[in-house]
Order: sequence, then C-alpha cells, then structure tokens
Amino acid sequence: MRLLFVKLKHIGDALLLTPTLAATKAAYPHAEIWVVVRRGTEGILAGCPQIDQLLTASAPEADKREPFAWLNDLRLLRRLRQQNFDFAFEFTQGDRGRLLAGLSGASVRCASDGVYRVPAFWRPWFHRLSKHDWSGSHQVEASFRLVDEWLPLGVAKPPPLVFHPSRAEPCDFGLSLSDFAVLHPGTRWQRKRWPAERWIEVGRALLTTRRHVVISVGPGEEEVWLGDELAAALGPQAVCTRGKLSWAQLAGLLGRARLFIGVDTAAMHLAAACQCPTVALFGASVAQHWRPWAVTHRLVGDVVEPGQTVAFESMEKISVAQVLAAVAELGNAPTVAR
Repeated sequence: MRLLFVKLKHIGDALLLTPTLAATKAAYPHAEIWVVVRRGTEGILAGCPQIDQLLTASAPEADKREPFAWLNDLRLLRRLRQQNFDFAFEFTQGDRGRLLAGLSGASVRCASDGVYRVPAFWRPWFHRLSKHDWSGSHQVEASFRLVDEWLPLGVAKPPPLVFHPSRAEPCDFGLSLSDFAVLHPGTRWQRKRWPAERWIEVGRALLTTRRHVVISVGPGEEEVWLGDELAAALGPQAVCTRGKLSWAQLAGLLGRARLFIGVDTAAMHLAAACQCPTVALFGASVAQHWRPWAVTHRLVGDVVEPGQTVAFESMEKISVAQVLAAVAELGNAPTVAR
C-alpha cells in the first residue's frame, strides 16, 4: 500500500503530523509513506523514520518563493501522479494542498470538511470528506482522526511526536554539557513574545541549580540579538545557539536537557518529541490546539480556549514567579504524561 500525506503549513505543524505517521506505520508496517511539506519545514522531519519519501512544495510567501515556483510544483504534481497512491490525505485545508492531494491520482482522496469547508470547486476531486469537528481538539488529534476515519489505525489516541534519538546530532558547544536547561525566548510572532528582562530573571534562577543554560533562538536577526542579550546578561554559564543549529542538533540538545522553557514555537514541539519536560508560556495561542503533546509539561499564562479572542497583552501578564513555580512543579514529575 502506498500512502500520500500533504501538509503545507509551518515548521511546527509539520512535526505535529508525526504521531499520525507513526500510528499509520504501526498499523500498516508494509505501507510506503510519502509526505509533502512546504519547503523550509522538511528539516524538522529528519527524525521521523516512518517517512519513506519526503518531498517539498514551494513556500507561498513572496520573500521565500523561488523563481518559477509554479513550474517546480507542476513537476512535483507529475511525480505524485506517477506513484499510483492508494490513499491521499490533505491536511493543509488550503488550495495548494488540495491541488496536490486532489489531483494526485490516488485511488482514495480524503480531506477534512468539519471545520473549514472544502470549496465547491474542490469537492469533486475528493472521494471522502470528513465531517469530524476538531475545533476543540489538539492539532495532532485532528490529523489522526482524518486518517483513522478512512484507514483504521487500531489505537484510541495518537502516540507522542517523533524525533528518533538515533537521528539527533551531538552539540555541546565545547562545554561538555551535562546538567542544563534550554530557554527558547524567540519567535517571529510579536504577540507571543515575553519581556527580555523576565527571561534573564528566569535564567539566573535556573543557574542556581543548573550548571548551564542554553538559549535557543532561530536564525532571524531579532532572535539572534535577543539570544545574545540574554547570554551576556547571564554570564559564562550561558550559551546562545545564535540560530546556527539544525533541527537534528537541537534535538540532540533537547534529548539531554533537564528542562525546556519556551513560548509556543516549533522548538517547543521538538522538546515534546524529545520527551524533555516542558514549561510552555501561552496566552497568545489556543492551548487546546497547540499545547505540548504527550510529554510532561506545565502551561503558564491565560489559557485561551477555542473560540475565544486572543489578547495581545496576555503574555505581558505572565510573571517570573509563575514560570518558576511551574519549574518547581516539574521537579518530581514523571518523564512522560500520556
């Protein structure tokens, strides 16, 4: 059996598909799994051994779109049509994902119609439209239910996120890290940011019980500047990744870290995949959809429920004391929360 999964979303969203891929491979071990994600997100799937073929479609943003992107996507579509897929599943809920899955030529083409309705133009291209209302579910569960409805997976709940330890890469900055926490303060979303001075207070508190703090940031100029500022304030026991780590290297760090503290980003989801106990600062995201999946964690902040309006000032309300209290709660927590 040959299966196609299409999810052209952001980096964290790509990782959130891995529990469904793992469950599918467990239920159908001889199935060949092909996955299509948007270019630039494929690196975070390097730790998922359930994927047999990983392909990329052009990124839609104008500043990331390569010349003749449409031609590359046509070539991708032609390659997909040559594979004679048995099933194709579309998780993007957008026209580009529907184009690839709907026109893939798969014998059975499936999409979600329970929250974001499939437009009339695309409906004839799909054989099965799920009416499952996932608006109150985690995004992991939304993907899992779409597949399970048409291709039974044999388990009641999705497994944890996947980044297999054998695919992580070592990285310790020459410090022989053995007792450390990872802080991830950076995000390109302004509404998810927490004041730098509070991160510094948290870092100083952690260094009273930990030998080192690793400050993880993405490659964006603002994030690197923030990471450097925090590292300078915390002193020689702190080191900043400066956005230079691959996802495999960050997974190598998170697999050995005692703790991860961060905002709602792909790095937070990678910490969950590495089973690193997590304190997640929420307030500008719907926690029910995006909270850390299947890992010991604590949420800090005003938890936004589905249907509620996101308050842009809510991250400002999170205090250092709240974060440190959550850290203390994790002191005797079990390794995995299922």
